[in-house]
Amino acid sequence: MVKRVFIPDGEYLERIAKAAKLVAAKGLDVMVVSSTESDYANARYFSGFWPLFERAGVAIAANGEAALLVGPESEKFAADFGKIKRQFVLKEFRESADPEYPELKASTFAEVFAALGVKGKKLKIGLGSYVECTLPIIEGLKASFPEAEISNCSDIMVELRKIKSPNELACIREGFRIIEKATDAVIAALHPGVTELQMVGVAQKVIYEEGAEYEGLPMYVFSEDSTRHAISRSRYREIKKGDIVQLNLSAKIDGYSPSIGLPVVMGKLEGERRRIVEFCRQAHEWTVGRIRAGVIASDIAKDFYKLYCDNGMKDNFVYGPCHGTGMIEVEAPWMETTSDYALEENMTFQVDTFISGPTFGVRWEKGIAVTKNGCESMTEYLRKGIIELDV
Repeated sequence: MVKRVFIPDGEYLERIAKAAKLVAAKGLDVMVVSSTESDYANARYFSGFWPLFERAGVAIAANGEAALLVGPESEKFAADFGKIKRQFVLKEFRESADPEYPELKASTFAEVFAALGVKGKKLKIGLGSYVECTLPIIEGLKASFPEAEISNCSDIMVELRKIKSPNELACIREGFRIIEKATDAVIAALHPGVTELQMVGVAQKVIYEEGAEYEGLPMYVFSEDSTRHAISRSRYREIKKGDIVQLNLSAKIDGYSPSIGLPVVMGKLEGERRRIVEFCRQAHEWTVGRIRAGVIASDIAKDFYKLYCDNGMKDNFVYGPCHGTGMIEVEAPWMETTSDYALEENMTFQVDTFISGPTFGVRWEKGIAVTKNGCESMTEYLRKGIIELDV
């Protein structure tokens, strides 16, 4: 039986308390975060609740009080899954089909905030999930508090989530354990004639058998021309001899969503194709070697871009070299040429090295945790190098 790795209930209370202090320090009365089924992280970070179809939110007052906010059909669902006892049903969190629920007596933001002890009309309300905050939610806030000052406070969520606790790191490591097994299974099943989607199915079977709650991202297996896509979906294409097959497999553990990405060659890789794949792998290892606490993120990103330019790969550059990872496989902070923050211990990143050419692309990707003198690689799978199958 697989031993379950998870975030204990007490850690959710600690997160709310930390958030309340940041809300107060920013001069806000209350912060509202909102989430969808696909980008659930901010609401789940405080409540453990992951919505389905509908939205979900959490309101946290500067005084430390909090409430879970859900749509009309999620009341019992949230009561069973949520870690926050105080819960409200609001129409603003309804699903995108936009039902009216004429018989429902839903709560308002005014009632929610009153229950949290937030008083007054000219409130300062922060949106901690600025990108995920829908227009109905904003309109609901304005309807309850027309004189309120509503602002973006997403930086509070970045500050809270960027440093991982021991329990969070344990969830991420468990995810990598499972992904390694799934990757082994897919490589063992690869042969000419199977489809990309069949190989995704192989990976899905393994991750659930090993204890994952879901895919960490929509897993994909691409072959040849689809490998050029930075973002895409697997399809019914049959994999052929000579193809480069790109794997990006993942597993979600109590919300935490790491992934492993690597190419597998259906035969022997030679010539210019090998040069491009080898360069991408070397750029990946170069990045890993530069990471340690205290380094400015933009310094790594600038030199990474220069590495592409110096090797004649400027036109093949798409992004890089790292993005934050945790509850969402891609989360803030990114590591870009404009990133002026310093790396800190227990920040977690996916070292995501992608190159796209005219006929194929390749990605080497794994997770790391920043340490004082370097970084902890959370998987050693990529040390296998270029995998060439005898087909």
